[in-house]
Amino acid sequence: MGRLLALDYGKKRTGIAITDELQLIASGLTTVRTFELIDFLKDYTEKENVQKFIVGEPRQMDNTPSESEALIAPFLNRLKKVFPHIPVERHDERFTSKMAFQTMIDSGLKKKKRRDKALVDEISATIILQAYLNKI
Repeated sequence: MGRLLALDYGKKRTGIAITDELQLIASGLTTVRTFELIDFLKDYTEKENVQKFIVGEPRQMDNTPSESEALIAPFLNRLKKVFPHIPVERHDERFTSKMAFQTMIDSGLKKKKRRDKALVDEISATIILQAYLNKI
């Protein structure tokens, strides 16, 4: 089996999480600047067998798409063109940033480290991926 790769897509940076090859455990991989994301994914998929991309789907409380969905749509089109052999699925990402921040507090990270937005994005991607794994 190949790995599942999750993206918490953002305007400035994107958090990335990955599963093990058995698709049992979600782990944070890194955070990259969004304008470098496609190049990062090209490099990563040359080295690792990625079976599927899971992209966070931002939604409002009433289940309508969030404003940031307008930023994600063009990226999804590009992702599908660059990687036509890797399917893309979406997964609800509501509350992942809050959950990521709470995880940082619960794990005892100092206040200075909790201000690291890149770490929040990486943890958010991990939460998205673990929630996806729990669903399948």
